[in-house]
Amino acid sequence: MSILSETHKIVTLNEFIINSQKGFDFATGELSGLLHHIGLAAKIVNREVNKAGLVGILGAAGSNNVHGEDVQRLDIFANLHFHKAMRNSEFCGGIASEEDDDCVIYEGERARNAKYVVCIDPLDGSSNIDVNVSIGTIFGIYRRISPVGQPCVEKDFLQPGNQLVAAGYIIYGSSTMMVYTTGTRVNGFTLDPSIGEFCLSHPDIKTPLQGSIYSINESYQSQFSDGVNRYLAYCKEIEPFTGRPYNSRYIGSMVADVHRNLIKGGIFAYPATKDNPQGKLRLLYECNPLAFIVEKAGGMATDGKNRILDIQPTNLHQRLPTYLGSTAMVRKAMQFVQGEE
Repeated sequence: MSILSETHKIVTLNEFIINSQKGFDFATGELSGLLHHIGLAAKIVNREVNKAGLVGILGAAGSNNVHGEDVQRLDIFANLHFHKAMRNSEFCGGIASEEDDDCVIYEGERARNAKYVVCIDPLDGSSNIDVNVSIGTIFGIYRRISPVGQPCVEKDFLQPGNQLVAAGYIIYGSSTMMVYTTGTRVNGFTLDPSIGEFCLSHPDIKTPLQGSIYSINESYQSQFSDGVNRYLAYCKEIEPFTGRPYNSRYIGSMVADVHRNLIKGGIFAYPATKDNPQGKLRLLYECNPLAFIVEKAGGMATDGKNRILDIQPTNLHQRLPTYLGSTAMVRKAMQFVQGEE
């Protein structure tokens, strides 16, 4: 084999999953199969995202989800197809989706014997659909804690993030990428439209300890705590030794903001506000999966007081303040938020 062919060998998502499974004597293929089905559903959603304006599924659907937010037509489409993919797999006992009021427990013998459940935000940042801004899917996979052989129950989904067996996101942007981890390395796969396969493009992602980007919606500054506002002022100060002021970059699509900061180094923050004192982001569908990925890439994730992955969920749609990204930046932010600066 030539040096060129060795250097440019293409590794597809399915090949990578199968090869990774070989390293575990106890692996039986269920988790690998589940990840394969998530990748398949992502391809279907990606296809519709790319032609959404042509097929009449852009825009609001005229209803609200459980959080009181406008439901976009593509939200409904994505939720439907991830449900189909999980139901048709042999490995998922049920799914908790940001778009559904309650968890959906699948019926049948295969579902009763499935070892895993999935928490998912089918289309994060969907308010940006109409203006062609990057959006994404976020997922977390848990091993069920109820007895196998019976239908799953709600407590299977209400597990802290430190019990995740896998988590990932798909970003639909200038290119489509799937980034996931099973608890060891974080790997990124870019969809090659010419062959219809996700191909390994970002192996073993490590987020920088220190970055230069802060991502926060500063339009809420009047509703932030004094500590958060002091941190924002710190980010804008000129400091020759650290390179501040930092760069403000806020897309308004959590997947896109977190993905950029994961690669380049930075902090993403969605603090509590006077109107939302418990925070706005969802623990199960957004915070836990992304915190799991960020930590496995060497970063840090907190709600301002506690490690996000150690928080015990109390309900399916629980919200909390969120700070995650490069460890040094998150720690510095916490000094201001906790009143130590």
